[in-house]
Amino acid sequence: GSAIAATAPVIDADDDEVAQAISVIFFFNVLAAILFPIFGKLLGFAQTSGTSFGIFAGTAINDTSSVTAAAATWDSMFHLGSQTLDKAVTVKLTRALAIIPITLALGYFTAKKEQRDNSFSLKRTFPAFILYFVLASLITTFALANGVNANVFLPLKELSKFMIIMAMAAIGLNSNIVKLVKSGAKPLLLGASCWAGITAVSLLLQRLMGLW
Repeated sequence: GSAIAATAPVIDADDDEVAQAISVIFFFNVLAAILFPIFGKLLGFAQTSGTSFGIFAGTAINDTSSVTAAAATWDSMFHLGSQTLDKAVTVKLTRALAIIPITLALGYFTAKKEQRDNSFSLKRTFPAFILYFVLASLITTFALANGVNANVFLPLKELSKFMIIMAMAAIGLNSNIVKLVKSGAKPLLLGASCWAGITAVSLLLQRLMGLW
């Protein structure tokens, strides 16, 4: 969802294209939030505390809100506090940093393709929310390193969960699943293929690295 929001203005996507892209992503993410904890249990992740499933959810689920839902469910299933959630969100937000080079490259090639050589704008292309993510990470890191109690950040963590829930509800209110299924066969097939591919690569790398 963040990647779509960041790249849509860069490639001049219209509202219908954005809505369809977001609907496809969240269609599979809702399924992932429900099915991945079950899938993880079948794969034996329960025997590796929350680390392996946190990495799995953080890499194989495509939106932070759904990563949060799946990881929080895993923590609840095995009474792990927030161990899985912390790992999953860290992995997912680290992945989000890839939006920076991808968006910049898309902006550049879109300008070149449309022969707008002088229209490439770093300010227009750069995803501003990434700056806030980096800033928040630095503040938290320096605060904890200098003896600030982690409990100080608990109200903000609760607020962030509330905002994620509101974002998911807002996207749901603007998503027509019936219309998506009827008119979006190819996007759904692409989404399913990407989902399956990312899941397989995540599991393979964890196996090769001895994390699972």
